[in-house]
Amino acid sequence: MAGKNGPDETGRTGPGQGGEPQIRDDDLERRRRQLDATLAARRQGDSERGRGGKSGGTTGYGQAMKLSSEFIAGVAVGAGLGWVIDRLAGTSPWGLIVFLLLGFAAGVLNVLRSAGVVAQTDLKAPDESAKDRDN
Repeated sequence: MAGKNGPDETGRTGPGQGGEPQIRDDDLERRRRQLDATLAARRQGDSERGRGGKSGGTTGYGQAMKLSSEFIAGVAVGAGLGWVIDRLAGTSPWGLIVFLLLGFAAGVLNVLRSAGVVAQTDLKAPDESAKDRDN
């Protein structure tokens, strides 16, 4: 048993006996230096693009707060309008239910617009001068 090299005790697998070539230290060192150079170039490119001192976590947290506040505002405005309409018209739960659902839909649409998933709709007619510039 002492003469066997492999874990399955067949003697066929062991250091230097498998079909894989030996990786030399100079090859590993060359690859490490190449990786260091690539990472340094990426870091320099990131700093040139304007990331500067801001961390990704802080900007992500700000974006999450913005999106959640837009959603909550849509739901709250819808519920408030529904409650006011119920008080004025005397249609007790129906105005609140309908406007709460409309507020939910508006909140989801606001979040999608803010995230850039849905394009902003422009209600203005196209400018005539813009048409002239395109031609």
